[in-house]
Amino acid sequence: MTALGFNGDQGPAATRKGILEDSPMRWITRREFMKRSAVATAASLSMAGLRPAWGAETRFSGTMKRTLGRCGVQCSLLGMGTGTQAWNGSSAQNRKGRKAFVSLIEHAHASGVTYFDLADMYGAHDYMKDAMKNTVKREDVLLLTKTVSRDPTLIKADLERFRRELDTDYIDVVLLHCLTEPGWTEKLKPCMDALADAKSKGLIRAHGCSCHNFGAMETAADSPWTDVLLARINPFGIKMDAKNLTPDGKTKEVLNEQEVLDVVAVLKRARDNGVGVLGMKIAGEGAAKDRIPESLQFVLSSGVVDALNIGVLDPGEINANLEYVDRVRVA
Repeated sequence: MTALGFNGDQGPAATRKGILEDSPMRWITRREFMKRSAVATAASLSMAGLRPAWGAETRFSGTMKRTLGRCGVQCSLLGMGTGTQAWNGSSAQNRKGRKAFVSLIEHAHASGVTYFDLADMYGAHDYMKDAMKNTVKREDVLLLTKTVSRDPTLIKADLERFRRELDTDYIDVVLLHCLTEPGWTEKLKPCMDALADAKSKGLIRAHGCSCHNFGAMETAADSPWTDVLLARINPFGIKMDAKNLTPDGKTKEVLNEQEVLDVVAVLKRARDNGVGVLGMKIAGEGAAKDRIPESLQFVLSSGVVDALNIGVLDPGEINANLEYVDRVRVA
């Protein structure tokens, strides 16, 4: 058992039904479990020396301008995620229909959001293009997209197609999507070189990766090639990257307190190395969607992300997320 009063190794059944405590022997609800997790992990963050010394009370705004590390690319603190329940070109966003999705992008932009998190696998490019034909000015937004290609020739073809689909001369940030191996810098060196070449030609402004493995994330944090790292972070340990797998070699469904702090430490190291760090899975892929304010309080007070994105399906969610960011206070 951990100091949080739960065992992060319980697996899917435990997260569905509750977590069994040692004393007294009882089941607690997911809501209670997540609330305890957020509070305890935030306290541990401070004790572990991972939380920065903010000094006077710090406030945040979802529309405030943030700089992504040494690459210098800027965007709003809050980004719009476009990959909810997404795969193979389909997402909850584009399944709502073209008019609704394009209007959602326009609403986010009108509200001050300038960071749009896209991906080839999300099927979002064409909708973003339509929004930029309407009210969204290209020069006002950061376009981040991702490629799942693992061959340099395919990477180059992807970049040409992405720019055509978005109807833009350049893309701000392009990431290698969903890295899961610690040794990716050796295996994917030709792909990295292809993106670096595109950057030198002005086709993209920055390159990096999104990680779904702790070792891959560590490698990204330490690699001088990484301009931008997109990583999973929330105080609940849901849908994050555990330092260790379960005894049977599987990915953990819920991280324990120390494992959440391990992720924070890696992201701190990345920022210290000049990497622009973006946070995702703030709501634990929807499992903690009713606890977004707690998650934002933890993530922003940790001081390890430059910006973050949350997937949204309607204008009200954008408005709510902006309000939640405004509520964050760090003493």
